[in-house]
Formats: sequence, structure tokens, C-alpha cells
Amino acid sequence: AIPDPRRAQGRRFPLPYLLLFCVLAVLSGAKNFTHIVIFMRERREVLNQVFGSKFKSAPSINTVRLLLHAIGGEPLEATARGYAEHLVSDGAAQEALPLIALDGKTLRGSFDHINDRQAVHTLSALAVAEKIVLAHFEVDGKSNEIPCVPALIRQLGLTGVIYTGDAMNCQKETFRAAAESNSYVLAQV
Repeated sequence: AIPDPRRAQGRRFPLPYLLLFCVLAVLSGAKNFTHIVIFMRERREVLNQVFGSKFKSAPSINTVRLLLHAIGGEPLEATARGYAEHLVSDGAAQEALPLIALDGKTLRGSFDHINDRQAVHTLSALAVAEKIVLAHFEVDGKSNEIPCVPALIRQLGLTGVIYTGDAMNCQKETFRAAAESNSYVLAQV
């Protein structure tokens, strides 16, 4: 689903494996391109064996950095969201509505003292049964989660689910957004 932005002659490493290994590296705690490459270098033999790739060496930092910058975050997020929504719609039990937990968190280490930037605050939607984050939404620094919750519900476009959240989600617009998609909101007050 994600087109390869590289020229045909520059494709030494297949795109699906590179993206998979980058995701695995980030899930294992890699925080930058150097850590991603170190992850691939240290686990190359295991990754080749488990996933059937044939990497003779790990890609360079420039290969990973240029590739991820060329692809951009939006196609990766759209693909991950599509897959997550597929899991929710196909894996839901027939007798119960799927639960989607909405919660906001401030990302540790995302502040920038030099540029006087506050830490990033995000709102996430978690499919409870599948234990997978369906989407996240960056909260504007001058606002809070309240206007983001209805926007995230509309953006997800899921029908017949129960959204759960804390007292901050107990807003008329949140209930209205859920009702538009034949869903419900359960807010702890």
C-alpha cells in the first residue's frame, strides 16, 4: 500500500522488510535513525531467519533516514490505521460492541527548551480487545483534549462501537459525534 519512492537502481533492500524492521526497532525502543540501524545490524540474522529476508548487512543510516523522509508519516499512519480498523471490525465479538478507549497523554521528552516548545500532548484511541492504537491526534498547545475528541471520533469513522473516556470527554459535541456514527460514549464522571 505504500509506494517505494526510491529509483529502481537504488533498491538494494526491499521496502516491505525495511519498513517492518523500522517498526520493530521503534517498538523495541529505538528513538532515532542510528538506533534503528543498530537494531537491524544486531538482529540481522534473526530477522532474516524469522521473516525470510536476505539482508547481507544492515542498511546505512542515510538509507533509512532518506527513505523514511521520502515516504513521510502520513502514508505510514494511514496504512497502520487501515490495518488496525480492519482488526477491530473483523475481530469484534458478535455479542458485544467493540470498546475504544480515548485518553490523552503528554509525551515524555518531547519538549524543546532551546526553541521554547512545550511537550507534545496527544489524544489516542485504543481498541481494547485487540490492544492496538487505532489513531492518535496531536492536541494544539493552546487548547486541550475537549475539541479533539469529537474530531478523532469523526476521523476514525467507526460505527457501532463504545468510546470510553474520563470526565473530560463528557461533552455534548463528543456524544453528538459518536451518535452520528451509530456509536456510544461511556464517560466516567
